[in-house]
Amino acid sequence: MATITKRKNGWFAQIRRQGYEPEYKTFRLKSEAQKWAREREARIDQGGPAVSHRILRETTLGDLIRRYIGEVTPSKLSAESERLRLSKLLAAPMCDIALSDLTSAPIAAYRDARAKVVKPGTIARELGLLRTIVEVARRDWGIGLATNVMSQVRRIPVKNARDRRLNPGEYERLMIALQSTRNKLIRPAVMLAIETGLRRGELLNLRWREIDISRRTAHIPHTKTGYARTIPLTDAALSVLAIIPREEDKLFHITAMSLRLAWNRVRERAGMPDLNFHDLRHEAISRFAEMGLTTVELAVISGHRDMRMLMRYTHLKPADLARKLAGRSWSSDAGAALPQPPCAASTTPA
Repeated sequence: MATITKRKNGWFAQIRRQGYEPEYKTFRLKSEAQKWAREREARIDQGGPAVSHRILRETTLGDLIRRYIGEVTPSKLSAESERLRLSKLLAAPMCDIALSDLTSAPIAAYRDARAKVVKPGTIARELGLLRTIVEVARRDWGIGLATNVMSQVRRIPVKNARDRRLNPGEYERLMIALQSTRNKLIRPAVMLAIETGLRRGELLNLRWREIDISRRTAHIPHTKTGYARTIPLTDAALSVLAIIPREEDKLFHITAMSLRLAWNRVRERAGMPDLNFHDLRHEAISRFAEMGLTTVELAVISGHRDMRMLMRYTHLKPADLARKLAGRSWSSDAGAALPQPPCAASTTPA
């Protein structure tokens, strides 16, 4: 049974069970102490694992993040960007809190502070990473956390679906801006992104041995979803490959950060500061859809396994659809029953 006693600074709750390390905590209210004791005893009665509270007191949230950066992040395709994101996260005050004292309140405070300076999508990615880190600590590292504290943090709604595509004349401006890049690999990298719809990480990890010129395909073994895929290469994509020097096994011997910085300079020179590199993927997939490819065929190229996500990436231009519908009707005789537009009326005099 739990022992709850009144102390000068609050109510002191203590739980002692054979085979389990003693648990104790001080609360402001007696009801809070009783609730905590009931939850802890219920977990023990259900056969929960023995918890080392010494480890929880000596380990901070920042310690978990640093271990994750060292052990898990290097195996990811987006290792560089994730390392930067987590390194910035370590500066947050909540990372200095011991796991034994960690609650949802400091994390919610961090969320609200970040909401004043960054977009909801950025916050969602950061909190999602934290949720994963805590879960890895619970399941793989034996850190005795009864629950994942992130499950108690309210999420900010994210409505950041983009429909940015290249407008008339922007492709030409982009090509002109690319001619001034110091690194000669930036231009073919951008052009190939438009012709293939590859993500930046997939593009930078592409190797010559994974490209079959005769069969006009490129094999992408390491993807964001974890499922390898093989994509077709257009005539324009083959032309881009022809101008890339085969000096190493990788097509593009540049880092993700180098490409990011170069892209920022290119889009500024082109007068399109709102165009993200990832928007080129939207452009490519939309172009393939306008060519008449089916949803299944688009998924083979894009790698999407969720058709709803694929639809977010496919942005057809209404004007192009209108041109396709011009002169067409549901049936051959349906159009005859409709009045003809003035421009189609006969000009033969009566």
